[in-house]
Amino acid sequence: MPPPDLAEPGPGGPRRAAPLRLPVAAALAVAAGVALLLALPPYDLWWLAPAGVALLAAAVHRRRPRAGFGLGFVTGLVLFYPLLEWTRIAAGWLPWALLSTAEAAVLGLTGLALAWLSPLIDRWRALWPLLTGLLWVADEALRDRAPFGGFPWGRLAFSQGDAPSLRLAAWGGAPLVTFAVAAAGGAVLAIAWRRWRRPAAPPIAGYAAVAAVLIGAPAAVPLAAPAGPARTVAIVQGNVPRLGLDFNAQRRAVLDNHVTATRQLAADVAAGRQPRPDLVVWPENSSDIDPLRNDDAAREIAAAAQAIGVPILVGTVLRTDNPGDIKNAGLLWMPVTGPDLDQTYVKQHPVPFAEYMPLRSVARVVSDKVDLVRNMLPGDHAGVIDTGALTLGDVICFEVAYDGIVRDTVTSGAQILAVQTNNATFDEAEARQQLAMVRLRAVEHGLDSLMVSTVGVSAFVDTEGGVHGATSFNTAEVVVHKMALGGTRTLATRSGLWPEAIAAGLAVVALAGAVPLRRRRAMDGKSGDDTSVEER
Repeated sequence: MPPPDLAEPGPGGPRRAAPLRLPVAAALAVAAGVALLLALPPYDLWWLAPAGVALLAAAVHRRRPRAGFGLGFVTGLVLFYPLLEWTRIAAGWLPWALLSTAEAAVLGLTGLALAWLSPLIDRWRALWPLLTGLLWVADEALRDRAPFGGFPWGRLAFSQGDAPSLRLAAWGGAPLVTFAVAAAGGAVLAIAWRRWRRPAAPPIAGYAAVAAVLIGAPAAVPLAAPAGPARTVAIVQGNVPRLGLDFNAQRRAVLDNHVTATRQLAADVAAGRQPRPDLVVWPENSSDIDPLRNDDAAREIAAAAQAIGVPILVGTVLRTDNPGDIKNAGLLWMPVTGPDLDQTYVKQHPVPFAEYMPLRSVARVVSDKVDLVRNMLPGDHAGVIDTGALTLGDVICFEVAYDGIVRDTVTSGAQILAVQTNNATFDEAEARQQLAMVRLRAVEHGLDSLMVSTVGVSAFVDTEGGVHGATSFNTAEVVVHKMALGGTRTLATRSGLWPEAIAAGLAVVALAGAVPLRRRRAMDGKSGDDTSVEER
């Protein structure tokens, strides 16, 4: 006789318990996508993240794997199409649709996997939180790498900026935060399922305790402040004349805005209204004119550096001998000697559809806007820049979403983290999504961090994820802030890929472990000992 949770009475004896009715499951899948979307910036309802996980897990439980995939895909469509809507601004609707659909398909695999594990969960209900957490980490590990090199937007960890679980990043990075959120969702579902599907079920205090610990206990995780000396850093948000697709046609005006703002900062320093910074950081594309090939741009940047009297990290586009190829770079400009070519970082991970166009010839058939996306060549080393006063770890724009790229800058000697970004071709929602990633990285690696954008949002972030000096969107602003230099590496920095690899490996083991139970179920169905009521 199967355990009580595995069977319901039937006219011929026990039969396997039914999944939720398909219309109900479909509604839950849609609600899951909405909850996951609202948990992320700009909405920041972080507590909806475990609810979204629970809703999807409920929708797919006891269903056939292909139905699980379909329901997970529906959740993904509801989540990713509005979450990534800003990609349409830069390259048109086709890349947006391709990217959102691909991301949704990967989430569909999570629905499939959760459905596949239903017999294992039904036999050992206590595994529900653990298995849900493992599968979600494995899902994000896949989305971080595929398709087209991956696109980690929409990770559960990036929804937790204001949640206690953010502090877990110091122990295991984004994967551990995601695991805790998803496992909490599994615990919540275990509670709801027992009370709803089996009102006479035994007490549920254990699942409630698990959910409470996963959601609230991380608030007690200790976070060490950087022990190094403080340095004063200025970020310059010069703004652009007009937002939108014509940003790159305004490149001289954008450069002039950042030069003017830096000169004004120099005047404020001279008048005692601002402290003298040790470093000035300009955003990505602050000089979309290559100053190594354009004397006029070089003179403007040199004048700004000489006025402020300290190095400027300039976000620039470097041309190549091939007119179709460019490099997105952070270039250190010294006040006396000019550009320091040894302290230059070239973006390592150009993003598909935004910085290079996969399947360009196919996409061009649908939209001529694809040719607005140039061919960006990747760099080959971590963004560690020695400014003299400090060693800065530079990542550019979307790179902040990738665990390995950020970690490489820290293990290579970064004392603070800097994210140079340009949001002028996107919108404020995208900027706030990036800032949430910076908050997680600051906690993860125990380093004071900053994000500087052409149009906003720009801000400084401390090692507890607190935001300081945040600017408004589509404004010109300069913010000066003291940053402590870090040196001690967190457990997350030391462990690197291992938390994610272990979780993904255990997920594979669990999927394999469900094979005998599914085989037995199939054989019971053929022999007539079990009346299947699974809905397709």
